[in-house]
Amino acid sequence: MQYKKATIPEVILIQPTIFEDERGLFYEVYQAKRYAQAGIPGPFVQDNQSSSIQGVLRGLHYQIKHPQVKLVCALSGTIFDVAVDLRRSSETFGQWVGATISAENRAQIWIPPGFAHGFYVLSELAEILYKVTDYYTPEWDRTLIWNDPDLHIDWPLIDGRAPNLSPKDAAGIPLHRAEVFE
Repeated sequence: MQYKKATIPEVILIQPTIFEDERGLFYEVYQAKRYAQAGIPGPFVQDNQSSSIQGVLRGLHYQIKHPQVKLVCALSGTIFDVAVDLRRSSETFGQWVGATISAENRAQIWIPPGFAHGFYVLSELAEILYKVTDYYTPEWDRTLIWNDPDLHIDWPLIDGRAPNLSPKDAAGIPLHRAEVFE
């Protein structure tokens, strides 16, 4: 495994070692001891899977209490994955980092506590798997608006078309009105 700090150093990009031959391939998707040594602690309490068609944008989600640390990978397809720093005391507060995650590159992204998370589907279909360190608590669930001009997220929108959003995501709020972490 290769672990690389993103431009926001608390976010970690992971590239697994792939063992490939004429029969196919093998790689460790997750191994607790190695991830802990790289600064990615568990325990993870739940695995979630999401399936989305091209042009869907999910996010930017976070839980203001009981934050869910996330480890994200693609089972099929390609996404542009984004983490936004919501830690007011951080030097990178309000900044974002993005990475292309796909079944082909097998990359992963670890999103620590204090961040909002979202992704945009680039392929015809994408199946995403993400591990979380806490349970979903709807009363603490929050959503930032995907196109907040203060965030300046450079979403790679296909043909510049507006993304396909859920009603919840379309009703997200801008950072200047959002509850954030200290």
